[in-house]
Amino acid sequence: MVERVFPRTPRQPARQSVRQRPRLRLLLASGAASAALVAGTVIPLNPLLPAPQQAQAADGKKVLTVAVSQSVDSLSPFLAQKLVSTSVHRLTYEYLTNYDPKDAHTVPGFATAWEPSADKLTWTFTIRKDSKWSDGVQATAEDAAWTFNKMMTDENAATANGSFTSNFKKVTAPDPETLVVELNKPQATMTALDVPIVPKHIWEKVGDFSKFNNDKQFPIVGNGPFVITDFKVDQYIKLKPNKDFWRGAPKFDELVLKYYKDGDAAVAALQKGEVSFTSGLTPAQAAALKSAGNIKVNDAPGRRFYALATNPGARSKDGKKFGNGHAALLDPAVRKALFQAVDRKTVIDKVFQGHAVEGKGYIPPRFSAYFWEPSADQTIAYDPAEAARTLDAAGYTKNAAGKRVGKDGKPLDFRILCHATDPNDKAIGKYLQEWWGELGIGLKVECLDNVSDPWLAGDYDLAFDGWSVNPDPDYVLSIHTCGALPATPKDSGATDNFICDKQYDGLYAQQSAEYDPAKRAELVKQMESRLYDTGYMNVMAYPNAVEAYRTDQIKSITTMPEAAGNLWGQDGYWSWWSAVPADDGGGSGSSSSTGVVIGIGASVVVVAALGLFVVMRRRSTAEDRE
Repeated sequence: MVERVFPRTPRQPARQSVRQRPRLRLLLASGAASAALVAGTVIPLNPLLPAPQQAQAADGKKVLTVAVSQSVDSLSPFLAQKLVSTSVHRLTYEYLTNYDPKDAHTVPGFATAWEPSADKLTWTFTIRKDSKWSDGVQATAEDAAWTFNKMMTDENAATANGSFTSNFKKVTAPDPETLVVELNKPQATMTALDVPIVPKHIWEKVGDFSKFNNDKQFPIVGNGPFVITDFKVDQYIKLKPNKDFWRGAPKFDELVLKYYKDGDAAVAALQKGEVSFTSGLTPAQAAALKSAGNIKVNDAPGRRFYALATNPGARSKDGKKFGNGHAALLDPAVRKALFQAVDRKTVIDKVFQGHAVEGKGYIPPRFSAYFWEPSADQTIAYDPAEAARTLDAAGYTKNAAGKRVGKDGKPLDFRILCHATDPNDKAIGKYLQEWWGELGIGLKVECLDNVSDPWLAGDYDLAFDGWSVNPDPDYVLSIHTCGALPATPKDSGATDNFICDKQYDGLYAQQSAEYDPAKRAELVKQMESRLYDTGYMNVMAYPNAVEAYRTDQIKSITTMPEAAGNLWGQDGYWSWWSAVPADDGGGSGSSSSTGVVIGIGASVVVVAALGLFVVMRRRSTAEDRE
């Protein structure tokens, strides 16, 4: 989202989030898997389980079942920010534009063409004639105009994607096939507006957008390749093909996203044929599945980063401070020393076991146009001795017990928020306790099922953080602006970590209005450099997308990007829309006409050179937003 002020809504405990985002969490793993991960061992999976054929419902329907590990925050496109939710919305609603699965360049979606005025302050989109809502009503430019205008006039409707419209001056639909957007100033994201367009005739009946979760009446009316037919919290989401989808209907009779809190259970379900696909595999799970029959493991460069976030002092836009973050972490020297004592190579080798590359800048190398890395003299390298000297020079000396003490004379003891279901958090937490302990700094690893409440309240010192990055990086950059802070301590902002830095904000404003790709990329890199230097975000790794699917259920499926890409959490609907059942006699058909197809006889996509990939940009936006 963008640098303009992101509208807030009152905090709603019922909707989990700190992380109501498109953040892509790794598939949850059991305690046994976590222990094995730390030890570097492999958990053997049962090779004697039967190899089932095509999964079918009792009525003979071909069902594609995807294991997911994340709770849905909302089925409302105006509220949802978690990856699982935004992924579902990509399947069920059209956006104005989409991203080509081959290399993520902009392609038509709900709009078939777009044209800016000479001053780039007015954009005219041509809306396609062949899109219908799943209830049979024609989809038109008026639906898009209504969606944007609602976000512009109702702050609750702008919760998830308001940064895209905060610079909009006026939006009109002079006729069913024409959408006109007038801007206050140039906006670089006009061909990357990751906003689901909703049917006006359905949504104009909604009252309070902060409370409407779109989960009571089924089927849910949309115009994407799938239609949501049923939903049970932390159980499943069921979808059916949209037979009238303009690009062609999906091949499977039903798509089911099935929730698993435990990663080992999801892997066991994959082995038994109860699910067709699972993602976020631990190294142990991936190693075991590679030798399993009828299963392909896809190990490709991911679109997310994994980082340490430091509480910079939680505050709201009205100037009020809140939370209980440790005051010593407001000192740049302390943050620098902590990061000097983080061995990224060990994190890659021992925790991710090679299924990641070392973290540097904020944008993963998969998006090469925006990828940044510090210069040699800027790099905060792993150097425990230098970390100790940094603390000594800043006045944080050791007492008789060997503990570092702060300016108040009290020992430096920090807390770090850890996702209880993420084995990576737990494993890295143990290393941090060891590394920082040698500096004389204590660390309590607080692993919680729900990190949202303390994070939103600012009740933490450090936290394990991570986001999926879109082809266009605007959203993940926006969450560190002052405008993303909550309006008051009682509100939930779009901020990731309460960072508010005027220099960073200035660069953000420049990049958001810069249309020249090279100039914009340079501004984005300057923002990454600023984030790195302030020390509030320490990117440790760029995890691979490690996932697996059953070849006796899925004949072919599209990865994104084509060269070496992911299946889950794509910037589009390509994977599940293109998937062909294993017993489909007609081959790939029209649904696999774009992107790369992984067939039963094809080799698993493995990255041979982690540093080389296709130029791409991402969205989470979302996300993570996803």
